Amino acid sequence: MSTEKEREIREQMTRCWMSAESSVRAYIAAAIRSSVDREDVLQQVALTVARRFDDYDATRPFLPWVLWLAKSRIIDFYRTQQRRQTLMDDTMLRQLADHLIERRDDGSGRLAALEHCMEKLPDRSRSLLNMRYHQTLGIEQIAETLRSTPASVRVTLFRIREALAECIQRRLASEVER
Repeated sequence: MSTEKEREIREQMTRCWMSAESSVRAYIAAAIRSSVDREDVLQQVALTVARRFDDYDATRPFLPWVLWLAKSRIIDFYRTQQRRQTLMDDTMLRQLADHLIERRDDGSGRLAALEHCMEKLPDRSRSLLNMRYHQTLGIEQIAETLRSTPASVRVTLFRIREALAECIQRRLASEVER
């Protein structure tokens, strides 16, 4: 395999993993009490993804596949620990995986709604949000840049966030009605 092709596959795997990691972490946390053990199992899942990524069918969603791998690593964890009393049985793990997949789908709808609502904001509001959240400037820095007061910046940011929240709610509600 060419190095270019290998690089592309590695990048695809990284993107997939990064999009699913928080759901995998939550899934593992629901099944394993010890934070040290949870991190060990998460690392095992990541290694398994790296080793078996060639088996992944890119035409299908990544999250169900990686949760199936996580379930196997959780079962292996309890088997090696020789614990008879697991926190969750197979059915519970499957239900949790289904819930996380549903929640991930909801999240992408919220993200699309946020993007839509951001486009509708005036340029000045988008600029203010960019300074605060992308450039991670403090309120005082933003106020200085805009030649305004920190109190005015706080109020303006509050109003922008409120407007975005309302827009997102309306957008999601209209999608549900369709």
